[in-house]
Amino acid sequence: MADDTLFPVTPKVGALEPVESPRYETAHREQVELQPCDLEALLPPGHAARLVWHFVEGLDLRRFYEGIRARTDGPGRAAIDPKILIALWLYATIDGVGSAREVDRLCDRHDAYRWMRGGVSVNYHTLADFRVQHAAELDDLLTQSISALMYGGVVRLARVAQDGTRVRASAGVGSFRREATLQACLRAARQQVARTARPADGTTASRAAAAQHRAAQERLARVDAALAQLPAIAAAKARKRSATPARASTTDPDARIMKMSDGGFRPGYNIQLATDVDARVIVGVRVITSSSDNGQVIPMLNEIERRTGRTPERWLVDGGYVNHASLDEATRRGSLLVAPVMAAKNGRAATVPRRGDSIAVALWRVRMAREEMKQLYKQRAATAEWVNADARTHRTLAQIGVRGLIKVHTWVLWAALAHNLLRTMHLVPHLMT
Repeated sequence: MADDTLFPVTPKVGALEPVESPRYETAHREQVELQPCDLEALLPPGHAARLVWHFVEGLDLRRFYEGIRARTDGPGRAAIDPKILIALWLYATIDGVGSAREVDRLCDRHDAYRWMRGGVSVNYHTLADFRVQHAAELDDLLTQSISALMYGGVVRLARVAQDGTRVRASAGVGSFRREATLQACLRAARQQVARTARPADGTTASRAAAAQHRAAQERLARVDAALAQLPAIAAAKARKRSATPARASTTDPDARIMKMSDGGFRPGYNIQLATDVDARVIVGVRVITSSSDNGQVIPMLNEIERRTGRTPERWLVDGGYVNHASLDEATRRGSLLVAPVMAAKNGRAATVPRRGDSIAVALWRVRMAREEMKQLYKQRAATAEWVNADARTHRTLAQIGVRGLIKVHTWVLWAALAHNLLRTMHLVPHLMT
C-alpha cells in the first residue's frame, strides 16, 4: 500500500535529543550610557543659536560683568558668564519658551540649548532670577540694538507707529479687595509673620519654618503695597466718574482690571510699543497700569528721545491717543502727528478748524483731510499691530508670568530685544556672520 503522506516522517530511534534555545542580545533601555559628545558639531553653520550667540558677543556687557561679586583669587564660586544666560533667554524668547523650568529642561535635552550652555551647569532658579534682576542692563541692551541699526542706516525714525496691547497679568480677579478687606488681610498677615518668626530662644529654625516665614513676609509686603495703591486707583476712578469702590490686588498690586481684546475684564497691564515703520524695529517700550491710551504719545516720545537722541519725523497713532496737549507738544518738538480726526457730534466737518483750536490742532485737522495723510495713516496698522500680534503669539507676551511693574517691564524688554534680533538677522544678515 502506497504512503499518502506529503512529507514522510522518519521515526527517531532512542531517546529524544534536547533542543538548544537561540542566543541573542535584546534592548535594555534602563541602563545609562555615557557617550562622547562634541558640542561644536551639534549645530550646523548658520544655525539660529549660532546667530544669537554672535549677536550677544557684539553687545557691550560691561554692566553685567560689573555686578559679579566673585573676583579673581577671592572667595565664592565662579559666576555663570552673563553671555550664556542672555543667549539662552533670547533664544528661548524667540522659540516661544517663557518658563525657566522648561529652559532648564531644554538645556539638557535640546542640542541648541546644550550648545549655548557649553558645558556650564545652569538651573531654573538661576535662570528665573537672571531674567527679572537686570532691568536697567536690559534697557541698555535694547538701546544698543537700536543704535547699531541707526548707525547702519536701517532705522531712520522717518515714520514711527505706536500701539498698545493689554496683556493678562499673573493675578486673579478674586485677589482684588476693598480697603476694609485689605486692612483685615494686613492684620492677618502681621499675625502670620509673628507666628512664623525665629524662635525666641535663639535656636536655628528648620528650612521649612524659614520658608514659611519668608512666605508670610512676602504676603505682608504685597498687602502693604496693595493698600498703598488704593489712593491712585481711587483718583483714577474719580477722573472717570466711576461709582465703583477702589480695589487692589493682594497678588499683584500693580495690576489693574482691564477690558481685553475679547471683551472680557481681567487683571492686566497695558504694554506700549513704538516701531520704526520702515525697518519694523521696536524703538520704544513702556508698560503702564492705565487701560487708556490717551495721553501716551508724549511719554513715548520722551522714551525714544532718551534712547536715540532724536525725534521721529512723523508719528502714527490711532484716535485713542489724540488730545490737544499731545498735538501741541509733539508739534513743538518737530514731530508731525498723523492720527484720524474724530467726527463731531453736531454734524460739523471734523477736518475744519474750530474756534479755540491752537495752530497745531488746526493744522492737524486740515492735513488729515488730504488723501496723502490718509494713506500714510494706513501704515500704522500694518506695522504697530503686526508687531503687537507677533509679540503676543510668538514672544511669550500672551500672558505675563511675573508680578510687579518692574518685573513685567523686564519681561517685555526681553521680547523687544528678541524681536530686534530677528529683524537684524533679516535686514543686515552680513552682520550676523
